[in-house]
Amino acid sequence: MSQKANLPGDTPRYPIREVSRLTGVNSVTLRAWERRYGLLRPHRTPKGHRLYAREDIERVEAILQWLNRGVPVSQVRELLDKPELTARPGPETDDWAHQREQLMAAIEALDSPRLDALFNQVLALYPARVCIERLWQPVVEALEESADEHQGMALQRRVLEAFLRTRIGTRLYHANPQAGPRQVLVTSLPDADSPLWGLLIALLASEQGHRVHLLDAPLPPRGMNLAAERLGIDLIVMTSGKAEKSDLIKHQLPRLAEQLDAPLALCGPVARIRANDIDNRHVISLGDQLAEAIGRLEALLVDRPPTADAPR
Repeated sequence: MSQKANLPGDTPRYPIREVSRLTGVNSVTLRAWERRYGLLRPHRTPKGHRLYAREDIERVEAILQWLNRGVPVSQVRELLDKPELTARPGPETDDWAHQREQLMAAIEALDSPRLDALFNQVLALYPARVCIERLWQPVVEALEESADEHQGMALQRRVLEAFLRTRIGTRLYHANPQAGPRQVLVTSLPDADSPLWGLLIALLASEQGHRVHLLDAPLPPRGMNLAAERLGIDLIVMTSGKAEKSDLIKHQLPRLAEQLDAPLALCGPVARIRANDIDNRHVISLGDQLAEAIGRLEALLVDRPPTADAPR
């Protein structure tokens, strides 16, 4: 099927993969919005393929605006159909607090089936960016704080890490072959004692259509150079929930960045904690708010030509 099809009246129509690319909402979520909530009504070809008009794309953007305000997806249709209504996100409309409570309860109980159900449900109904901003990042931050204060929570954090490593790794495995030409390497800094920040930014980068290589363990500078060259990396993102050593941030990373052909960026609490120590001439800070970090990541890649001869 072509990227854009013309139907009677010469009205431009877009296949679902193109709508997904334009809006950042994956195809599974677009279908769920249509089937479960009637939020979209795409045209169907005789073979059943969905085709969307420009008005549908504008409607997806309007849906995202309401979701970003904390309105549950189940309440968005009424707001779209009755523009005179004004949503006031609060206890009566913002169900993210309830979802965070459910997620924390599943983690504390080590309830893997419940974790799996919550993970699949929320990513089917919401874009990854909204899920991470409203649900996963607040829960990770609360869990890391609890783990620092209560050793008993360390087990729960490790179980969550193993769960997300498997689920996000599976998503990357299936998404990478269909991803765009730009490739992102995500890895941890040496003192990072948790891969959670790397896992979440990897999920976001994949959702944006990039091919993501996720490494659990940090690489020495020489290994980083080799990985970037062999994999055809366009951007390296290093993550940590810790402050990391001063010499690493001030001296070692800038030296490494000078040797690399791809930009080097920091993401996670380390970017906030060490904000005054980061050499902005060589190392780019994406910050510790992941929904904003992915926007900065996109800006780094938008004008950068894909690396030649990258493995596919």
